[in-house]
Amino acid sequence: VNKSGVSGDGLREAQNINKSLSALGDVISSLVSKNPHIPYRNSKLTMMLKDSLGGDSKTLMIVQTSPAQINVTESLSSLNLGLAQELRLPGAQRGAGESKTDHERRRRR
Repeated sequence: VNKSGVSGDGLREAQNINKSLSALGDVISSLVSKNPHIPYRNSKLTMMLKDSLGGDSKTLMIVQTSPAQINVTESLSSLNLGLAQELRLPGAQRGAGESKTDHERRRRR
């Protein structure tokens, strides 16, 4: 938010987006850690995504990063949130059409 130079309504919108993304990170962390309490109610975003994140659902997260050095902190934060390559939410299974051997080989990387 500081680097964007945004103010007024744009600043409030950016702050709300950041709060929602932080809440999403908390939910994903709780799911991965298998905490008994998942903080879905901490934001409207996580409440809306509840059925897409828990149970037997499969979730794909696409993360956009910047190659610019000035954005390295934000890019690292985005990558930490989107550790989808190794993230295993409860109920996740190997992809359709993927053999068990391929799945095991990919897990070892």
